[in-house]
Amino acid sequence: MKTIKLLLLLFFATITSIANAQDFKNAVGIRLGLSPGFEYRIFADDENSYKFLLSTRDRGMQFHLFKEFHNYDLFVFTDQLIFFYGGGLHIGYERWDVKYNNGYAEWYSTHTAFVTGLDGLAGLEYAFNDVPISVGFEVKPFFEFFGQETFDLQLFDFAFTAKYIF
Repeated sequence: MKTIKLLLLLFFATITSIANAQDFKNAVGIRLGLSPGFEYRIFADDENSYKFLLSTRDRGMQFHLFKEFHNYDLFVFTDQLIFFYGGGLHIGYERWDVKYNNGYAEWYSTHTAFVTGLDGLAGLEYAFNDVPISVGFEVKPFFEFFGQETFDLQLFDFAFTAKYIF
């Protein structure tokens, strides 16, 4: 638990220093889905951003870095509904239990493994005009190396997001 708190502190200290060094719009928010977590977005301009996501999955933790592209003109009836897509990578660890049985007794052993992989990202986000808040729905398919399975493909990592834009 101390390690998680230290990683979170280091993550937000790094992001704060990056944000203070640049003149970008920012967003901070939560992601609720298969890989829930906290995200921080830095807008390079109106159409490009970088997203940092600290998520949990499979009793482990992963750090994701994304390059995102935003399309405001996809829906002619509003400019508040934004389509975004992009890609990135992740690194982290996962844990799982293995059940052993020798005929007389059974026991579990916990294993931990390093994971890394590539991520895709696509979603819709609704940005409110009156308040600096956005809500969205996204899919984040990923391909993972190592871990419990040597190669893991997850196509359906759907999530709801909520962000505060500043």
